[in-house]
Amino acid sequence: MHKDIYLAGGCFWGTEHFFQQIEGVVMTEVGFANGHTPDPSYKEVYTDTTGYAETVHVRYDPERVGLKFLLRMFFKAIDPTSLNKQGEDEGTRYRTGIYYADSNDLPKIRAIFDEVQRAFVAPLAVEVGPLQNFYRAEDYHQDYLNKNPDGYCHLPLELFRFARETRPERD
Repeated sequence: MHKDIYLAGGCFWGTEHFFQQIEGVVMTEVGFANGHTPDPSYKEVYTDTTGYAETVHVRYDPERVGLKFLLRMFFKAIDPTSLNKQGEDEGTRYRTGIYYADSNDLPKIRAIFDEVQRAFVAPLAVEVGPLQNFYRAEDYHQDYLNKNPDGYCHLPLELFRFARETRPERD
């Protein structure tokens, strides 16, 4: 049985590629989460008027990798105190968030959120809430960095190697 979590970590190209490196992640897809217009296009989301965040749907095998581990990795790939900005990308579409499909995941999410918060003086700017909606982005955005290895990414290349080499933990 697989589980799903939706993670907004700035530009979804790098965030998706990062999670694809983690053992136990069985599927990723990029899209737009928790906005207020039906079936938005990238062009519409880019205007910052739709309320959507660029988000990666991560499906994982909980027998191989736990949600807490995935969330700890997520926090390594973002600046959790930055509001609506990751790297050089700015706008509400680049906000950070953890959106859950299963409310039973909330205690684990809260535990990791609180663990990370203790390391910072400033409050974390990471939304936590239920997934309200998710629309898959256009095909050219899917697996973007696999198809365009020299494409833009706000994440450092060392982070991808770190994700590949780190042994996953189960909850």
